[in-house]
Amino acid sequence: MSVRFNVILSDDLNREIDQLAERSESNKSEIFRKALQLFLAAQEGKQQGLKLGLVDPQSRQLQTEIIGL
Repeated sequence: MSVRFNVILSDDLNREIDQLAERSESNKSEIFRKALQLFLAAQEGKQQGLKLGLVDPQSRQLQTEIIGL
């Protein structure tokens, strides 16, 4: 079963998502699905005491910690 919902975005955010969809050869729906999956994973990890961040693949060093999710 699928559910449809409406989202109100600022013009700037809408433009960024349009550009991302074009660059990634995707569409807005897929971008939102992936974003929600990432958010859910971050919330689950937070409950387990984990943190979300960007890691350099070569050095395996944390480059950016993503906070506020």
